[in-house]
Amino acid sequence: MSECAIVLIDNSEPCRNGDYVPTRYISQTDAANLLAGAKTQAHPENTVGVLTMAGKMPQVLVTPTQDLGRVLNCMTEIDIEGESNFSAAVQIAQLALKHRQNKNQRQRVVIFVASPIKEDRDTLVKIAKKLKKNSVAVDVVSFGCEADNDEKLAAFNEAVNSNNNSHLVTVPPGPVLSDVLIGSPIFQGEGGDFGGGGAEGGAPFEFGVDPNMDPELALALRVSLEEERARQNTTEGGAPAAGAEGAGPSGAQPAAGVAPAAASTPAAAPEAGKPAQPSAAGGGEGMDLDEDQLLQQALAMSMDQPASSEQQGGGSTSQGVSQQQPQQQAQQQQQQQQQQQQQGDSNMFDNVEDEELRKALSMSMQDSEAKDKDSSK
Repeated sequence: MSECAIVLIDNSEPCRNGDYVPTRYISQTDAANLLAGAKTQAHPENTVGVLTMAGKMPQVLVTPTQDLGRVLNCMTEIDIEGESNFSAAVQIAQLALKHRQNKNQRQRVVIFVASPIKEDRDTLVKIAKKLKKNSVAVDVVSFGCEADNDEKLAAFNEAVNSNNNSHLVTVPPGPVLSDVLIGSPIFQGEGGDFGGGGAEGGAPFEFGVDPNMDPELALALRVSLEEERARQNTTEGGAPAAGAEGAGPSGAQPAAGVAPAAASTPAAAPEAGKPAQPSAAGGGEGMDLDEDQLLQQALAMSMDQPASSEQQGGGSTSQGVSQQQPQQQAQQQQQQQQQQQQQGDSNMFDNVEDEELRKALSMSMQDSEAKDKDSSK
């Protein structure tokens, strides 16, 4: 439901104090700007107005509007002067809410109190009852003079509260005022309907992110969480089914391979001279093997290791033989070439008629061959 809110700014002289960094007034305006932005983003029809509490008299700077720029600009035009008039400011805020344009909007007053309240407790209770009668919710932020105003504001909040629609937040010196208010019910709203993740007691936002400040990040986190949950559900539901599917084929394959294994075992056992190894059916049964069968399988595997080593040795000798074969072939080729050359020389000598010339040529050829051999050595 949309809401019309009036923010009351304490611009009295005590707001110049620096006990809240940098001053009470600046920390107050920063928190008010943040609150106005959160209110306008929470609902498209929400409106926010600004009213000062000190000076000659309380003054309405901005009537309830959806224009956040007007609210932010008016904060720079406020002067710090005089004393705060709590009762008059609250009554003027009530009149401004009464004349709001949309009568269906809920009414709310947010009061920043940074100076002592001069009204007594009974006066505040009387004003609170009047606000409650007109269905006006009130949020009070007490800081700076929280010790002096604690009793009065507690009574005021108790009198105006209706179904936990009003809140009192006390902020001691030290922490940043806006940081404290972000996690308070004033920002999160009553019933969890404002701020997206707040509850009545000011529970933290979902995923630790205020959706009013960063809606895209909050949406991305929510989508990623849903995807992760769906993935986990798929994994948990698919693991048993995958296990059952894997068990079916693995159990069927050994049964189908029993006959080939049994047929090949008698022929292989005499050649290797060793006991037959367990068939594939025994490996497929897995968990059904007893201790005796496991022991027999281990012994068979240990006896199989020497045979495999012998096969590796035989393989190495065969590699050596295969390496020697090319060398022998090369030597044979050289011998054949030499024989062919000698035959060619004899044929060449047959064409020569003179025996002395033939002998001389043969002697020269032998000398040349001897020189070639010596040079080759």
